[in-house]
Order: sequence, then C-alpha cells, then structure tokens
Amino acid sequence: MINSSSDNVRKLNSLNRRMFITGSLKFFIMIGLVSRLFFLQVKENKKYLTLSDKNRIREWKLAPVRGEFLDYFGNIIAGNFEAYQLHIIPEQVENFRYVIYRVKDLLELSDKQFKKILKKKNEIKPWETLIVSDNLSWNKFSKINNHLYDLNGVKPVISISRNYPYKENFTHLIGYVSQANENDIETNEQIKKNFVPGLKVGKVGLEKSFENDLIGTNDIERYEVNAYGRRISQLEFQKGEKGKTIKLTIDTEIQKLTNELLKDQAGSICVMDIYTGSIIAMHSSPSFDPNLFVFGISQDDWQLIRNDPMKPLVNKTLQGNYSPGSTIKPIVALSALENGIINPNFTVKCNGKTEMYGQTYHCWKKKGHGFMNLRNAMKQSCDTYFYEIARRLGVDKLSVTAKKFGLGEKVFGDLFDIEKKGLIPNTEWKKNALGKGWLLGETIITGIGQGYIQTTPIQLCLMTAQIANGGHKIYPKIIVDEDNYDIINDKFTPLYENSKNIKIIQDAMFGSTNEVMGTSYRSRIDNPKYQFAGKTGTAQVKKITEKDRELDLKTFEIPYEDRDHALYIAFGPYKNPRYALSIIVEHGGNGSTTAAPMAKKLFKSIIDRHLLREAINNKKYLEI
Repeated sequence: MINSSSDNVRKLNSLNRRMFITGSLKFFIMIGLVSRLFFLQVKENKKYLTLSDKNRIREWKLAPVRGEFLDYFGNIIAGNFEAYQLHIIPEQVENFRYVIYRVKDLLELSDKQFKKILKKKNEIKPWETLIVSDNLSWNKFSKINNHLYDLNGVKPVISISRNYPYKENFTHLIGYVSQANENDIETNEQIKKNFVPGLKVGKVGLEKSFENDLIGTNDIERYEVNAYGRRISQLEFQKGEKGKTIKLTIDTEIQKLTNELLKDQAGSICVMDIYTGSIIAMHSSPSFDPNLFVFGISQDDWQLIRNDPMKPLVNKTLQGNYSPGSTIKPIVALSALENGIINPNFTVKCNGKTEMYGQTYHCWKKKGHGFMNLRNAMKQSCDTYFYEIARRLGVDKLSVTAKKFGLGEKVFGDLFDIEKKGLIPNTEWKKNALGKGWLLGETIITGIGQGYIQTTPIQLCLMTAQIANGGHKIYPKIIVDEDNYDIINDKFTPLYENSKNIKIIQDAMFGSTNEVMGTSYRSRIDNPKYQFAGKTGTAQVKKITEKDRELDLKTFEIPYEDRDHALYIAFGPYKNPRYALSIIVEHGGNGSTTAAPMAKKLFKSIIDRHLLREAINNKKYLEI
C-alpha cells in the first residue's frame, strides 16, 4: 500500500512538471509572437510600407533633353526630335519567347534583325533593358501601343534623339552623338548620373567637349501598376532640366560654301575675324553625315567611311600636320626685318638655283627671277631670295617669330582633345628629339616651309589674322560670349618690335595677289569692297628628283598621292581688313591654280554677309 501511494505521488509530480514546462513554453512562444508582431507592425512599419509601395509603384527615368547648338544667326545646327522606342526588361516578362515573337510579327522584323535582338538579349543581364528598336515609325509605335494588353513587360518609350539638319557641313566641328558605352559611363559622372538605356552622348567634336553642359537631367515618371506589372495610372511627373543651348560664332552660309568649294577634294578651309578671333567657318573635307551614327551606323556605311582613301574621319583642320610651303614666307620676311637682318631694299639675284656646300637648292622658276627685293620676292614667291634670308636669319630667330604668331601651339587649348600642336623646329628641338646637330641646309629649306616644319590649317589662319590686324595677339573662339558678343577690344598685345615691318609684309602680300606677276594675280578682285591680299603655297609631299625635274610633268600626269599640297592664306578687305582665311587642298598641285580661286569666291560671300553679322552684334551691344 505504501509503495503504491508513493508511485502515485511521483507520477503526479512528473505530470505537474511537464505541464509547467509546456505552459512556460507556450507563454514564451506567445510573448515572442506578440513581440514580433509589434516589431513588424510598429517598429518596421515604414520599411514594409516602402516595400509595398515598390511593388505597387514604379519609377521610370526618361532620357534627358540634350541642349542644342545654334549658329551665329540663331539657326539650329544640332537639334532634337522625338524618337519612338521599344524596350523590354526580360525578367519582367512571364513568357519571353511568346512576347518576342509577338513583337517580331507586329514590327515585321526580318530574320536578321530578329537574330540581332536575340543576340543582344543574351549579352545583357535579365534586369537590364533590351532595346528592341530605338527609332520606330509612328505607325509601328501605335501598333505596339494597341497590343500592350498582350505584351507584358514591353515598354513603348517616347525619347529625345539628336538631329543634324545640315548633315556633313558641321561634322568635324560639332561632332556627333551615339549610344553611351561602358567607358562613357565610367569616365563621366554626369553621364553615369543621368544614364538610361539608349542614352546618346557626344563622341567627338564640340558634342564631346561640352557633354556636361549639353546632357541635361532626367524626367522622372512615377506610376501605379497592378499585380501583373501593368500600368494603371500616373502618380507623379518630375520634369528634368534641358541641357544648355550653345551658340557658335559660325556662319552657316559660309560654312556651306566651304563644303561646296572642297567637294570631292581632301583639305580644309578656315575663316576668322582678325580682331575678335571669332571663327566664321571651319571645315574639313571630305566629311560624312553624322546622322548615320545617332542610332548606330550600319556595317556597310562604316566600311565606306573608314576605307575612304581621303580619310573623312580625320579632322584635317585640327589634326592635319602639313608643311606650310611658301605660306610661311611672310613670317620669314617679318622675322628677318624684326631682327635687323635685312631691310626692304635687300636684293638677291635668283638664277633658278643656289649651290651651297655641294648641295643644290632650286627655285620653282627654272631660269630664275633675276634681281629680287623683298616685295618682288614675296609677290613672285622667289625661293632663292628666301633661302638667302633664312640662311642669314637662322632657324632659332625664325622659330621665335613663328611661335609668337601662333605656330607650333594648339589654337583652341584644351577645347578639342584631337588638336595637334604642329612643329616649329629649332636647334635645341633637333638635339633633344633626334640627338643630332642642326644643319645649315635644314635652315635653308625651312625658309620656304619645307623640312621639319609642320603646321595645322587653323594655325595658318591665326597667323594670317595677326598679320592682318597689324601684328596683335588675338585668342580664337568658337563659342559666342553672351556678355560682349564680338566687341573689339581696344587693347591688344603687340607681337612686333616695329609696326612698320608688319605694314611692309601686308603690302607685299597685296602685291602677290593684285599686281601683275603676283602668284595669285588671276584670283584678284578689283573692286575695293572685296579686294584681298594673300600668299600662295605649294608643299612637296615627296623629294623631287633630277629625273622629275627633267620630265616636268603636269599635275594631272602625276599620281594623286605624289602631287604637292596646294595652300593659300589671305585677308580682306585690304583697305579695312576684317577677315582672314587659310585654304589647303591635299595633293591639289599648287596654290595659285587650286587654292587661291576658292578665296575669291569666299571673300565675296564673307564680306557681303558682314553687315548681317554686325547688325546682330550691334543689337546685342545696345542691349548690354
């Protein structure tokens, strides 16, 4: 009996312990659940509301509206238009195969286009946007919108894209835009900040130089979606800022004329205001249509441009390093005058060639020019005369004068990353660059713009402008300064020792164009309103052998790549100068027959349009 009673007590105690433990566990579980519910509903309330909104509310960034480029007269030379695009985000599509085939049928895509889209899809992440088309017609865009109920995850987008109304006329100056790539995004914070699929950014030219000013900021659209991700209603629209509109100093009519004059030829034409430094025209030929690059250039078009032997991708105005030929003679003569090496009456007898240390240096005129003073030597471009004054002057003194007038340095500073400095050699340069001493023969040929010396067309234009304005420093510009437009500064930094020497050079260049025996006499304009002064140049691209001299072939008889480059520099109107220009025609033969006639057409147009330009400038000046 006693044993039975004690067993019952033990069983009861054990049961009580179990009930207590079970009850305690239930209590703590209940406390845990209540605490968790309190934490989720009160403490984490904002977090889960936000997550809920993210499922319900979508944000869509639109491409920013790019700033425009205007010419001096307010014409749009790089503008925008609405482009209709179609985007798909693969991870938001329930049945991608079905959707993409529906899109193929609706857009009537060819098998080649369809395969290209599928290839693109395999190259991107599932959450990245697949751009099916970035330039749909309105009819196809409308058709897609009408079938959106059956196209889950498909987004028709109205975007802003670039348009170049003047096509090839401004290509090397303005450049072009194309789709931003990984490098663009990584190297530019503004592009990274405003990036959306299909964003177009500047690749070359001013489009690239002013990217941060032009790009603008995104429009942001917030809208509500249902459980299937389809848009129900727009909740908010945040307007972005359009990029800055940039006004250039360029005159579109003159720019178009430069393009026409260089048609089917390789070369460059630059026109500059000699007082303000404003660039009126700056064209490199051949050019191409920049609109081809906006939505991605086709392989056929790219091969045509890339393989063109005249190299349309090269900006010859800024990248082309050319021997200046006889266009350097005004600087050689000026340097000799400034350094007291010669005076205007210094005379040299030209027999057609000069013998020195066993080397023969030929003048372009076989039988020679006879006795030449400075003015006649410039007028007839006598090489023998300039051999002699270069020999007396020395390359180092010549180098100093040339650099003063803008040769051997970038004209636009850091504005264009492709611009070349050219080369104005001296004794120190050769020693450092080639490890050799300077030779007298090298000085002699430098005096006629051959040898190591290299210049760009824009440098020759600046050099001419500073001769034309009386020898004063100017700073070329291509962007209109809204504060003062083209107001002429009364204070200029002089580049001369004696202003009379500049006038001697100006007068000699007048003779070269406007007097009988002048090398560009046939391109003269007798009317004082248009009359200009200039200097021809012919730059050899290969050494002329004795056999070549004996054959004396005409330009058209020489293989294209062996023909000399034709150059011309000029300023006008002569009595009251305002504009300077430089012309180079690659393998054009000689400056007098190829380049100088272009200047005649240009000056007529430039001077006729001067009053229109001044009217805008005066109006702005009065507003200031």
